[in-house]
Amino acid sequence: MGSRILTIQRRTAEHGRLRTGYTQGKRPVRSATWVITSHSEDHVRAAAELWGGEPEQWKPLNSTIEQWRVITKAASIEALITPGDPLNQYNEMWSAGGCQRRCDGQTELLTRQACVCARQFGEDWHTQPKGRVCSTTSRLNVMLPDLSGMGMWRAETHSFYAASEWGGMVDMVLAGTDGRGFVPVTLRIEPRQVIREGKTKRFPVVVVELRGVTPRQALAGPMSAATALDPTGSHAVAAIEAPRPDYVALAEAALSSDDVRDVWRQASEAGHVHPKGADPLSRKLMAIAARKDVEETTAVGETSRAAEAELAPDGPDEDGAYEAEVVDEGPETEWPAVAAPGAGARR
Repeated sequence: MGSRILTIQRRTAEHGRLRTGYTQGKRPVRSATWVITSHSEDHVRAAAELWGGEPEQWKPLNSTIEQWRVITKAASIEALITPGDPLNQYNEMWSAGGCQRRCDGQTELLTRQACVCARQFGEDWHTQPKGRVCSTTSRLNVMLPDLSGMGMWRAETHSFYAASEWGGMVDMVLAGTDGRGFVPVTLRIEPRQVIREGKTKRFPVVVVELRGVTPRQALAGPMSAATALDPTGSHAVAAIEAPRPDYVALAEAALSSDDVRDVWRQASEAGHVHPKGADPLSRKLMAIAARKDVEETTAVGETSRAAEAELAPDGPDEDGAYEAEVVDEGPETEWPAVAAPGAGARR
């Protein structure tokens, strides 16, 4: 692999946005289906072929640059959560002059002051009219596997209710995958309603759901790219039906502690052990490796003593030198390779 500049963050290009609304003139309109926008006409036309709708040129408010958009007929689309943390959330207030506030719920980050909205309106500040307080803004970067290009698409919502659901869903996935590998999901626009002060309010909420995999699979560790791309196909069936090897039995049958380390690495690649060895299976394998070390040392010591007994009567060779002595160094007590597979040289 080539080298990278360490001070530059690596990221993929953004192909476009996934929106839950659009504008008619200057009037915002909520949409029950996904709205796809991009600078690329090809991407938008491909989206229209997949999810319906008519591609059209479109100019965002306060922008002089034309883009393309399609108001699709799909309330659900398939996507992939990519490696890393794909979710970015802030309470924000925007104007024609740009972002006026960006708050993490406690601190307004542009001025480094305490949260303005909570200080003025209390913990239910989000019930205030739009424009008076910040909007809860969530941005989720996903890949759309059925569109061309390897770039990202940004799904954005200003729903206070979606913010907690997105955060909970993404955090659970990250807990299972440690931010590695792809996870297949469905992005679905779901109509919701609440009754507040005797009035019914209806609004769309974007729901992020696992697609084609169970929570057991999603939380078991990083899944292969093939499974993420085709979670209901042959790759997923193989992943579900393939029996888990008996790693303890393989370790017991190993000839040396190095072979036991190879068994651990095999279990690590399959996602069955903790990367730092902090799990019951890793501890069992380390104990077996330690026992193999003792057995190896004992065997070497016995061979050494037998060799000494055989060679002693012969004395030194013609140069006055004796055969090299085999030194018993004792059993190995640590297994650093478990904490970082492949990090150290083999004995």
